[in-house]
Amino acid sequence: MPVVRGKIIEPLFSAEQIAERNKAIATQIAAGPVKDLLVIAILKGSFIFAADLIRALHDSGLAPEVEFITLSSYGAGTVSKGVRIVKDIDSDVKDRDVLLIDDILESGRTLLFAKELLYSRGARNVSIAVLLDKSVKRQEKLEADYVGFECPDDFVVGYGMDAAYAFRELPFVGKVTGDAPAQG
Repeated sequence: MPVVRGKIIEPLFSAEQIAERNKAIATQIAAGPVKDLLVIAILKGSFIFAADLIRALHDSGLAPEVEFITLSSYGAGTVSKGVRIVKDIDSDVKDRDVLLIDDILESGRTLLFAKELLYSRGARNVSIAVLLDKSVKRQEKLEADYVGFECPDDFVVGYGMDAAYAFRELPFVGKVTGDAPAQG
């Protein structure tokens, strides 16, 4: 297993598996109907997935506009009480099809907030694409329209997702299983 920054990372989804799913998701989205597509990536964790999926959408014949939004869950401790906009989009979504891209769908709070926000601003349709769906953690009635993989109930890193800002660069999704043995 790979060792990164002194941690053992067990791969769950390889770079090749992810690339294959991105192509399949893009093909599904391109099958439409799609009108004046605006892709909105939710930062930070989705940035690699969004970039690869947007390129796959281009390869599938779509030419979406691309925006970024940064949302933050807040509340006491590790329990989210709400969501706030840290950095908003600049584009008008009125009468447009919007594709929200996020790295992982867990509780559903952040994506539900984003979806309702875009509808309140006049979006014609809002669909959701996520790399990972951790449905065992769902707290809101929300499902993604496009899912790369069902995610086990593990803390995952790589492909844009981090642990204390580390491991985002990994080309695969994995879980930290422990410390690497000391060398020397």
